[in-house]
Amino acid sequence: MATRKLYAGAKLRDLRGRLGLTQKDFAGKLGISLPYLNQMENNNRPVSTTVVLALAQEFGFDVTELGQGDSERLVSDMREALADPIFGEAPPLADLRLTASNAPALARAFLELHRAYRQTHERLASLDEALGREDAQLQPSPWEEVRDFFHYCDNYIDAVDRAAEHFANMLKGDLRGALVARLRERGVAVETAKTSTLRAYDAERKLLTLSNLVPPETQNFQLLVQVALLRQNDLLEATLDLARFQSEAARAIAKLGLANYFAGAAMMPYGAFLAAAQETRHDLELLASRFGASIEQVAHRLSTLQRPGAKGIPFFFARVDQAGTITKRHSATRLQFARFGGACPLWNVHRAFETPGRFLRQLAETPDGVRYVLLARDVTKRGGHFGAPVRRYAMALGCEVKHAGAMVYADGLDLARDGAFEPIGISCRICERTDCHQRSVPPLEKRLSIRPERRDVLPYSLE
Repeated sequence: MATRKLYAGAKLRDLRGRLGLTQKDFAGKLGISLPYLNQMENNNRPVSTTVVLALAQEFGFDVTELGQGDSERLVSDMREALADPIFGEAPPLADLRLTASNAPALARAFLELHRAYRQTHERLASLDEALGREDAQLQPSPWEEVRDFFHYCDNYIDAVDRAAEHFANMLKGDLRGALVARLRERGVAVETAKTSTLRAYDAERKLLTLSNLVPPETQNFQLLVQVALLRQNDLLEATLDLARFQSEAARAIAKLGLANYFAGAAMMPYGAFLAAAQETRHDLELLASRFGASIEQVAHRLSTLQRPGAKGIPFFFARVDQAGTITKRHSATRLQFARFGGACPLWNVHRAFETPGRFLRQLAETPDGVRYVLLARDVTKRGGHFGAPVRRYAMALGCEVKHAGAMVYADGLDLARDGAFEPIGISCRICERTDCHQRSVPPLEKRLSIRPERRDVLPYSLE
């Protein structure tokens, strides 16, 4: 198999800028010529092994970051945006990759412009309401803004993660008891009640009420969320200041998201959780039992183990509802989810609803030739009493097949047989496959051929 060349010009420029070095000084420390550095920073030449070693030895740089970052996300997001009929014929994929690698700021500006266009289009659908309000103005959806914040942070917030780990290491004994004691130190009392509200905090009475209709791991998680909001408020606010959200609504949503991040990181502290994940070969049930967490919490935490210098396996994680809409998504792999709409119908995550309580395994290959081990399971959230609504989801967790040896779920799978890998895609609008029997809409980058005298599985063929 040919070795993939590493182009990381934007990363090199960013590192040099953080170090405050000129190109000449940076080239000198790397032991290369100035023209050679210039060519690498402009992605005219790949980063050589000599430079990779020099980055690690001279600057202590985590060289695994060179092969990751925003490029794959940006390419995926641009392809999906360009699938909008407003653009007509999309640029070649090679051009998108060059833009993502050489001009990531331009790529993000384009995505922001397209998002603004979509917002305008949606607002025109309710023109009377928009024109009737004096404060009507174009703003991105707060949910989309927060989603993109975590998306481009690689779903790893270092300061919050380390603070959560430090806090967890100070706790002694039973987690529930230790958390209640910590809150009591601040004059906050904790009680439980038969209510559908998971967590309610009365600041005036300093009373935290938790639902007793939910499992213990959910109660503990909500306790930690409240701890984050009370004890880590300054850290959360500082992180939000750096994010520069465009609306107070987005900032409020992000603050809750950061508090949730703290809760998950405190329940499953980075160092201990990473070691346990490696020891158990990422057995979700064993990890859930050891850390007092739910299967979904464990799967989501696995997708955040991207601390520089101590990274875990790059996983992707997603949760879909029964309509196929992705309600949570994150990927530390090359596989990136569609920004809008649902997941590929060929993923096993959709079949998880049919087999409650069971893990489903799948070997899959995306159109770019990358192969993955996929895991899916249903997630049922009961209301706690008769007649209460039941929320049903399915979660997906996966990694590239090269990590299969570290996954207990890959045992017994035929990794050597090409036919064992099912062809999957990301979104029909940007999927390149021409022979997919589950295709819902034609891909943007293919030309349609309509033959009235012939009907196959699809009412058209792709050229």
